[in-house]
Order: sequence, then structure tokens, then C-alpha cells
Amino acid sequence: MVQFTMDAALTIQLVLTVIMPILVGLITKKTTSSAIKAWLLAGTTLVTSVLTGLYDAVINAGVFDLGMALLIAIPAFAISVATHYGLWKPTGVSEAAQDAFNKG
Repeated sequence: MVQFTMDAALTIQLVLTVIMPILVGLITKKTTSSAIKAWLLAGTTLVTSVLTGLYDAVINAGVFDLGMALLIAIPAFAISVATHYGLWKPTGVSEAAQDAFNKG
């Protein structure tokens, strides 16, 4: 027997992970150093990982596993960076995000 399920919390985490580089681009300036952008991306990835884990625990009336939330943040950050360099930057979406609110 084969079963196919999609956990809502993990799906939300994956979607946020893919769009997070764009959000970082929207809130930073073009002159912001790449190191600060990377730390901001890492921080937002960590926060969304913890919040997604909390959401899952509350919705399913379960226990929040902080260790799992922290562990999931590592590949989520890697996916965010890979998405930025592999998809958003080559297609110009990163540049457009930077230009959206920051005209200078």
C-alpha cells in the first residue's frame, strides 16, 4: 500500500523558504552588504522554522519540538540560498525586489 500525505506545517515552511530571499530583498537596500543579507536570511529562516513548529504543535494539540525546529532551519536556509542563486538572481527577481521599495 502507498500513502501520500503532505504535512501542512512542512508545506508552509517550504513555501516560505523559497520566497524568503525575495522578502529579504524587499526590506534591504542594494548597498546593504551581502553578509548582513545572509544573516538576515538566516535569522528569518530560524524564526519561521520555530513559528511553523509552534503552529504545528498548536493545530495538532501536540508537543513543540524545539530541536526539530532548529534542525529543520538548517536545510531551509540552504534551500533559501540555493533558490536565491539558482532561480531568483538569474531571472532578475532579486533585482526587481531590491528596486521595488528602494529607488536609491
